[in-house]
Amino acid sequence: MTKSDLVAKLAEEAGISKKAALAALDSVVTAIHDVLSKGEKVRITDLGSFSIVKRQARQGVNPRTGKPIKIPPTQAPKFSPAKALKDSVKK
Repeated sequence: MTKSDLVAKLAEEAGISKKAALAALDSVVTAIHDVLSKGEKVRITDLGSFSIVKRQARQGVNPRTGKPIKIPPTQAPKFSPAKALKDSVKK
């Protein structure tokens, strides 16, 4: 499913225009981005939670040369599905 497919589904389910559905979806995505950029967690009931994972600095290997390299610490987004989402996928 693409973003445009999701917008069409939202518009149909909510009985609103595609333009309004697109604006709503964009505002939800922007809100999630904003909250995660502040290092906070987003929990959406029946969907799951979005959080930031901090990865430690570590040693790696350059695959081209085989030489060891230092990989700096970084942050990455993480999604954990809710039980309701897991159960709906299992059916």
